[in-house]
Amino acid sequence: MHSDETNLSLIDTRAVAVALRVQPQPVYEVEEHLDELEELARSAGCRVEARVVQSRSAPHARSFIGGGKAESIGEQARELGCDLVLFDDDLSPSQVKNLEKIIGLPVLDRSALILQLFRQRAKTREARTQVELAQLQYMLPRLTRYWRHLGRQAGGIGQRGGEGEKQLEMDRRMLRRRIGRLERDLETIARTRTTQRSGRRNAFQVSLAGYTNVGKSTLFNRLTRSDAFVQNQLFATLDSKLRRGSVGEGQTVVFADTVGFVRKLPHHLVASFRSTLEEVAAADLVLHVLDVSHPTWEEQQRVGAEILADLGVEADRILTVFNKVDRLDSQAFEGPEVRVSATTGLGIDSLREEIRRRIPTRLVTVTAPSEFEAAALRDDR
Repeated sequence: MHSDETNLSLIDTRAVAVALRVQPQPVYEVEEHLDELEELARSAGCRVEARVVQSRSAPHARSFIGGGKAESIGEQARELGCDLVLFDDDLSPSQVKNLEKIIGLPVLDRSALILQLFRQRAKTREARTQVELAQLQYMLPRLTRYWRHLGRQAGGIGQRGGEGEKQLEMDRRMLRRRIGRLERDLETIARTRTTQRSGRRNAFQVSLAGYTNVGKSTLFNRLTRSDAFVQNQLFATLDSKLRRGSVGEGQTVVFADTVGFVRKLPHHLVASFRSTLEEVAAADLVLHVLDVSHPTWEEQQRVGAEILADLGVEADRILTVFNKVDRLDSQAFEGPEVRVSATTGLGIDSLREEIRRRIPTRLVTVTAPSEFEAAALRDDR
């Protein structure tokens, strides 16, 4: 059985979630990562029926978790009526092929699952282009397994290759051409974004960044008095949104809501969403939003800080904002950071004051958008 990871629908499916614990990795850390994998699956419409953790000193070269364990997982999945098996780590093409052969069900690794979720969420032309590019880059080295059954149809002695080999090369050329076209499209989009940013160069821009589902869109709506889509799901929105918002004393800034972060974000997606993430990199101030009510907020802060550093955002351009303080048992949360509740409005005035304090006096507040700014402040670009 073969799965096309980029097109397999996860709506109303059931799965077994699998993680490999490479000793001496702490068990609690593996469980936290599985929690996130399960939430990713839920957001994509898939229900996780069981979780399996396999401990090894190193990944198995052929089957990642070992053949015997894979057989056991296959039996468990069929008993539970599951449609697929999800792995919390990235697998090589050969590992996916071997696991599917042993388990007898489609196998998706973490990157494939996130790509599926992004594919469901992509609404605008830019997001769809970014996701398709990431999917094709993920698929390209995995094409061989889709045509290996045709490869066995090679002719008699002395013949080189067969129909499968010819079809494989044709598909590779087709995918490479499509990837090139999408990359050119994204370069055009990137140049448009650069032009739009230059059109609002006199406006102070504040980008909201952080882990997915920490309440960035809710905070964005609170600060801009708008109604951007909000849902309690990972990656509910993929497109960056720009809106004006007042921070008091006649000062108006441009706020940008961007795609969220997650552990082990596939590098294909990071590369494809470069133009979107540049809204963070080019911002005058980045609000690093954290869900302080989440049990692993410190780990999420670390992941977010690493991604911001990779994007070239210096520490002096980052303002840490602890959100969802209304969910804490006590409001006496220690620390100098800004503490807010985007839902109730608690602390929003203090946040606006802190943003206003960081606006350089050289910047003049723009009261009427220019032609470029008006285009930049539209949602569906």
